[in-house]
Amino acid sequence: MLQPPQLSPIHFHWQQPDVARRFRTGVSLHGHTLHSQESLGFIPQICGPLPLVGHFIERQAARYRELNAGQTLDFNRAWWTPPLAPAPAYELEKRQIEESLNLQGLVSLTDHDNIAAPTQLRVLQPYKRVPISVEWTVPFGGTFFHFGIHQMPAAVAGEWMRAMEAFTAKPNEGELRELFAWFHASPQTLIVFNHPLWDEKGVGLEKHWFALGRLLGDCGRFFHAFELNGLRPWSENRRVVDLGRSLGCPVISGGDRHGREPNACLNLTNASTFDQFVAEVRDGQSEVLFMPQYNHGHTYRILGNMADVLSDDPGHALGWRTWSDRVFYQNPEGVVSSLKQLWGNDEPLVIRAFTRSVALMRNKQVDRMVKRVWGTTEAA
Repeated sequence: MLQPPQLSPIHFHWQQPDVARRFRTGVSLHGHTLHSQESLGFIPQICGPLPLVGHFIERQAARYRELNAGQTLDFNRAWWTPPLAPAPAYELEKRQIEESLNLQGLVSLTDHDNIAAPTQLRVLQPYKRVPISVEWTVPFGGTFFHFGIHQMPAAVAGEWMRAMEAFTAKPNEGELRELFAWFHASPQTLIVFNHPLWDEKGVGLEKHWFALGRLLGDCGRFFHAFELNGLRPWSENRRVVDLGRSLGCPVISGGDRHGREPNACLNLTNASTFDQFVAEVRDGQSEVLFMPQYNHGHTYRILGNMADVLSDDPGHALGWRTWSDRVFYQNPEGVVSSLKQLWGNDEPLVIRAFTRSVALMRNKQVDRMVKRVWGTTEAA
């Protein structure tokens, strides 16, 4: 049995199924919509060593150079988009809280470096109080970090975003402290350090940790909580708990949902509004609940998310029915094309085999088999 630290109580639904009865509200933070651009820059590093896939990547890179006057195929110019539009993404999170926990639901959607989802939702009456939030990419020390900036003041949200975009495009570490101080000065805003220990860029743990230490020294006084991430393994989340405890900073939930599975990590509170919840966390109070899907195992859940991303979607809000409609590449001249446009109907055989293999996750018998192999979590 896990022993959560005292600073921020942590609960596991499969161990304490009735824990939510003591609370009024469930809070879902860090969920993505089709407005997020998810980088594919990791592809050569992760997939290159795989025999078939690595060979395919090399062939595609060579073909691209041949067809484009020697230009290099830069995977940092490629991205994919999650399947859900803002309203379905919001309702998915709210429904889990209301139906699974019988609580009021508060939801903060955070796409990468844009606020299109909440600003679009707020023009509709049912969503007029949706927080204007973002997951901000912060280049620092040769790597980058992500921050959830939740509930920006509506009157200055556009100004804040322009400042964030300018920093991300042309980082100046000397200006970063001023930006965080500016955001921190808004009492209704919550600054969450998302998955702080994840070396997402792949620079190496030593370099990542060194940059993290410098960032905490420069700006840590303005961070309100460290995220326990619903898509990261428990071994990493446990170290985030230790980090928060060592700095006297609470940990908070962050589901990081990209597909159709609702967030696996939520907050429990007796606050009735997002303002009240923010005030609690900024005062050091945070109570986290891991939902049953977190107990299914990290590899199993990543495969499930991949199946969501690579599935056809006849009802997609923007008409992007196939997964290749939702993956894009921008060439050095700035022209953006989807993989469907680049490939037409000539999808490479190795890619077709991979996507069909992942799609088998939707078969109940295959799902049960995969769950037996990869279906347990280290947090159980």
